[in-house]
Amino acid sequence: MSREKWVTLIVASAATAILLLDVTIVYVALPSIRADLGASFNQAQWVIDAYTVVMAATLLACGSLADRIGRRKIFAGGLIVFTTCSLVCGVAGSPLVLDLSRGVQGLGAAAMYAASLALLANEFQGSQRGLAFGVWGAVTGAALAVGPLIGGLVIDGLSWRWIFLINVPIGLLTLLGTWASVRESKEPKESRFDLAGTVLFAASTFLLVLALIRGNDDGWGSTFIVATFLVAAGLAAAFITVELRRSEPMLPLGFFRSKPFTGTAIVSFAQSIAIYPLLLFLAIYLQEGLGFGPTEAGLRLLPMTVTIFLVAPFAGRLTSRTTIRLPLASGLFLLAVSLLLIYGIDAENGWTRLLPGMLVGGVSIGLISP
Repeated sequence: MSREKWVTLIVASAATAILLLDVTIVYVALPSIRADLGASFNQAQWVIDAYTVVMAATLLACGSLADRIGRRKIFAGGLIVFTTCSLVCGVAGSPLVLDLSRGVQGLGAAAMYAASLALLANEFQGSQRGLAFGVWGAVTGAALAVGPLIGGLVIDGLSWRWIFLINVPIGLLTLLGTWASVRESKEPKESRFDLAGTVLFAASTFLLVLALIRGNDDGWGSTFIVATFLVAAGLAAAFITVELRRSEPMLPLGFFRSKPFTGTAIVSFAQSIAIYPLLLFLAIYLQEGLGFGPTEAGLRLLPMTVTIFLVAPFAGRLTSRTTIRLPLASGLFLLAVSLLLIYGIDAENGWTRLLPGMLVGGVSIGLISP
């Protein structure tokens, strides 16, 4: 492979690894952040939610922009935003500053993630593309697997601020590599950017998550929560209407006529709403409920995260040899089993009470993820 291909693979993998690390690495940092900044539980929760919600809400728009104005431009822009916000997160003096900077950091992460795969697809063809995606998947899977442990080691050795500050030199080196060697590419056909669809999708996603987060405190039947759900549903309906009427929609809804596409989307959604909140509460439970330090908590989350890393390649080979229904259905079933095994834990239980559920959960996510 040429030097340009290798550099593209390295920067795409590195950028995706750090943005995914910033999802799992923060789990073990939340108790330290709460203690240092005097944050409430809701404020600490937004450290994760602001990042993931903004990333999810803007991912489609970033991918659309990358195709129109240039994948290298969007990727580099995302790196600049992500790296700058990592610095702001690392020096934040209040929960509000941290939450706001995490939200903007999620925008940078969306641009990086959306453009990275497009850069690889443009640079690699044939058998080389399979190799490139395999390396990219292995690196990102490893980042998810070791994220909680790295977070624990950094927090115990330095402070929680360094889980963000470490992104700065990595981001700058990745940016230099992008400018120096990554080739620009975009769709040859000019098309209009779907501004209405972007705004409607982002607003509906944000309001839905806001209602879900505030529901316990404000009451699920309160006027504010009910109104927020209704407005989110109305905006979602408006988004669907706009996308159906556009000749070049941001999200072609015709994709959902495909049963494999729709089934995979539903399974991925079910997995996400089951597992990511679980990891958050397990990290807090291990530290504040059982009294473990950040590194000890990260080590005790490894059975789940490493199992994901080990099972995912096997699931990928299984998918290539049989129908996708087998790993997806098996993964969902095992996901339900893992949640049942974890159900009912309390402060009187040892951490090994979690072990069977975490191992089964790791297998389930590994089967679904490919």
